[in-house]
Amino acid sequence: MRPLIAFPLHTGPRHETWLAHPPRAAMPAALLPWMRDAGSLTARIRARCSRFAVQVVRQELARMHRDEALLLGLRAGERAWLREVLLLADGRPVVFARSLLPRRNVRGAWNLFHGIGSRPLGAALFSDPAIARLPLACRRLDGRDARYHRARVALSRYAPAQRMPRALWTRRSIFLLRGSALMVSEAFLPEILELPR
Repeated sequence: MRPLIAFPLHTGPRHETWLAHPPRAAMPAALLPWMRDAGSLTARIRARCSRFAVQVVRQELARMHRDEALLLGLRAGERAWLREVLLLADGRPVVFARSLLPRRNVRGAWNLFHGIGSRPLGAALFSDPAIARLPLACRRLDGRDARYHRARVALSRYAPAQRMPRALWTRRSIFLLRGSALMVSEAFLPEILELPR
């Protein structure tokens, strides 16, 4: 994947809570390599389990959160194509992933988004050298954020016995293809720490 020099990101107000680097003292040490790895999360999980799968939770036009709209340069409340999935390692949900594609970017560059179904988006993103990834940002999501509750509901439906922590460390980044942006965020579920390092 080739590096990208510049993209007009809208970072939002000064109180933006997404961080450029994961805070070491605030998270389990075993989670840091997962948070920092700018490579394919799909490939990293696949290398540590026997069976990898994607469980689609939701795929539809939906309203974005304010910070997502700002980052993508869209109006607050504007709708985008949303895809939410659970990434499964040997049948256990390890990541809740959320991808957002502005409607104007659906045709052309990102047409793969619609027909992807239960195939991993990560495999497509990292196989095309024309796609560039901007730096990762991270945040701890808790019950004050609707995305935390989306992850909780998805987890409770698929794996009701799996515990949900009070907060989820999440990372996100923008992928660019011919100037069109796709946002991907990945919330790490507790079972991720059971995978081999």
